[in-house]
Amino acid sequence: MAPYTTGRTLRVPVAVLLSSGFVCGQVNSSSSFDVLDYVDTFIGTSNGGHSFAGATLPFGMAKAVADTIGENQAGFAYDTTNVTGFSHMHDSGTGGSPSLGNFPIFVHPGCPGDSLDNCTWQQSDRATSWIQGSPKASPGYFGIALQNGVRAEMTVTNHSALYQFTFTNGSTDSFSPVVLVDLMDLPQSRTNGTASVDPSTGRLTGNGTFNPSFGIGSYDLHFCADVQGASVRDTGVWTNNRAGLGQTSVSLTSDGSNTPSTLSAGSFTRLHAPTANNTLFVRVGVSFISVEQACSNAEKEQPNFDFPGTVAAAEDVWRAKLDAFRVNADGVSTDLQKVFWSGMYRAMISPQDYTGENPLWESDEPYYDSYYCIWDSFRGVHQLLTLADPLSQSRMLRSLIDIYRHEGYLPDCRMSLCKGYTQGGSNADVLLTEALLKNISDIDWATAYEAVVKNAEVEPANWNVEGRGGLNSWKTLEYIPTDDFDPYGVGLHTRSISRTVEYAYDDFCISEIALRLGHQSDYEKYIQRATNWQNMFKDDQTSFIGGVDTNFTGFLQPRYPNGTWGYQDPIFCSPLLNFDSCYLNANGHETYEGSAWLYTFFVPQDMAALITRLGGSATFTSRLSYLHDSGLLYVGDEQAFLTVFQFHYSGRPALSTERAHFYIPSQFNTSTSGIPGNDDSGAMGSFAVLSMMGLYPVHGQDVYLINPPFFKEISIQNKVTGNVATIKNINFDPTYQSIYIQSAKRDGQPWTKNWITHDFFYEGGVLELELGPMESAWGTQDEDLPPSMSSQ
Repeated sequence: MAPYTTGRTLRVPVAVLLSSGFVCGQVNSSSSFDVLDYVDTFIGTSNGGHSFAGATLPFGMAKAVADTIGENQAGFAYDTTNVTGFSHMHDSGTGGSPSLGNFPIFVHPGCPGDSLDNCTWQQSDRATSWIQGSPKASPGYFGIALQNGVRAEMTVTNHSALYQFTFTNGSTDSFSPVVLVDLMDLPQSRTNGTASVDPSTGRLTGNGTFNPSFGIGSYDLHFCADVQGASVRDTGVWTNNRAGLGQTSVSLTSDGSNTPSTLSAGSFTRLHAPTANNTLFVRVGVSFISVEQACSNAEKEQPNFDFPGTVAAAEDVWRAKLDAFRVNADGVSTDLQKVFWSGMYRAMISPQDYTGENPLWESDEPYYDSYYCIWDSFRGVHQLLTLADPLSQSRMLRSLIDIYRHEGYLPDCRMSLCKGYTQGGSNADVLLTEALLKNISDIDWATAYEAVVKNAEVEPANWNVEGRGGLNSWKTLEYIPTDDFDPYGVGLHTRSISRTVEYAYDDFCISEIALRLGHQSDYEKYIQRATNWQNMFKDDQTSFIGGVDTNFTGFLQPRYPNGTWGYQDPIFCSPLLNFDSCYLNANGHETYEGSAWLYTFFVPQDMAALITRLGGSATFTSRLSYLHDSGLLYVGDEQAFLTVFQFHYSGRPALSTERAHFYIPSQFNTSTSGIPGNDDSGAMGSFAVLSMMGLYPVHGQDVYLINPPFFKEISIQNKVTGNVATIKNINFDPTYQSIYIQSAKRDGQPWTKNWITHDFFYEGGVLELELGPMESAWGTQDEDLPPSMSSQ
């Protein structure tokens, strides 16, 4: 558990000095360091964090873990008591409904009285308590002990999981293990399914049709499970809580009485006692293509059921991925080091590489899935991947473009081969823009540009799941009105404020691509549309909290098609007023997962204009501080991330540094509830890493806001160029009292700007930051501020 407390009063916490030494750096003289020792996969597995704790490879398809009863969006949650099975595919950090968790297996040590009728089969009935303190996990491995005497351990390859079950009660008379598979998934969305068993080998196979957790449509998935370590005694199938021998298959179809939410069914293999160490192995292959491919995946990737070898191979892959960052952590607490490395680890769990497993179309391009959702990940995850793994980032963007080729639009969210719901703008535009600015390789820019322009110009039939709605109003009224008239497509007519500011930023991003690709007239059109946020800014709007005037004026407000103003309390949908009232439903209001207070700050394309509109730098600084201090801001929503560092734009970068040290570790720590809200596929982890790295990226731009790293020194190697960028703190203080930049040098030359561009990472170099205990004049002059549209 983290030795820190949470409070609303701004403070700069002192790190507890639990360890010292160089960590994974070129300056590291210690050969004993292993980065995996600093990855805690249980961070965010309780209190709704929904982080995946199980075994996976970076961006891997197979993800094995114990499934528990409760908030089981990622399968296992630490604040639960019962395990219902072990399944092979999961997502990480998602909100809303659980996803995947298909075809869980479960192992009974034996049936009481050696009678199949005395075993429990139905999902809810077979649920077994897990022993508190028994879960152990590390990259590529997960283990847990159950009260029924079974110790379950699991590891993975790309498309298969390998389970090792050890029995502590193997001397009992009824010791004859039963391995069952259930035609179920975590959200209980199955519409049909078939499970089969081969009596001669005990191989369990099957498939089913399921629904995505946050989208439309359905998907088919297939599995193939083999057992090793014990001989087959007999086989059969089961339905609900009855099992029978001899039959080789069972099929289910939802028909009103046979519903997936109430009925478990599947096949099973009963075994003689294991031949060695009371241990048996179950290997499970998965595929979206066929049962045959699921079996082939498992046979090719794990031919020998080699559990320790598979764990070791997974560990090596993770070490190689994490090796892009190297840190000198002299004096820094073990907890803070774990926050950093665990955050990076979680940012590399999704999106998932399903290349070769896409049955929807044939293509030579990569196919990635489980984008939950770009609305969340465009603010940090992909910026971190651009630094740590630019080749994977390239493959992900190529996948997005290929989805456009075959389905007509770039997705804003996608999971399980299905279209996911769009939460705001067309945020793939932001990712592609940033990729162009930061030299991400192997992108078809002609098609990419075609795709982002289509987002901006052509309204889809269903803009709930792709593209943008209200485009006629956007082009004519130059804002998205409340109660919009839109006969051109179908979608939720909510979020007029948040969609307006997001569309404006998306169009700014498109203008950046247009400028660099030589489309001058398009550049002029989209740069003008990027100013549309001002059309929903009401200069005289005030805000009260508990009847007391906040003394700040000017907020985004709803506006009707005829130009008249509506009203939404600026604090509505903040933690202070109806926090849970702004989601994707017909009554979702005019902002999404945040208040007008928060969205009024979302003008990253032109912070200079926003600061002027809000009354100048001093007033802006005071107002931004009020947002953080008043309880209006919830950092568990990704829109809050940039507000931590926007003090840079008003010439007060020291205040950004203070805020980063407040939220880390007060909100980001090593407890099982050590992230605010759910992880959103690594979004929270990426925020922690980028904040602690010291160069915070502004999404969609070639801008990194400079702050001191939380470490004495940190280096990042670009895996394409091989060049190394190093950030050094001079006068580093691991108690974090001296956190203020006094001066800076880049490659030995004075650097006064409070921001830097991606060429630093692409070409390599050294950025030296001299620190002191007080705020200085560094980075405060107008010429030192980050770029804005209106000041260029």
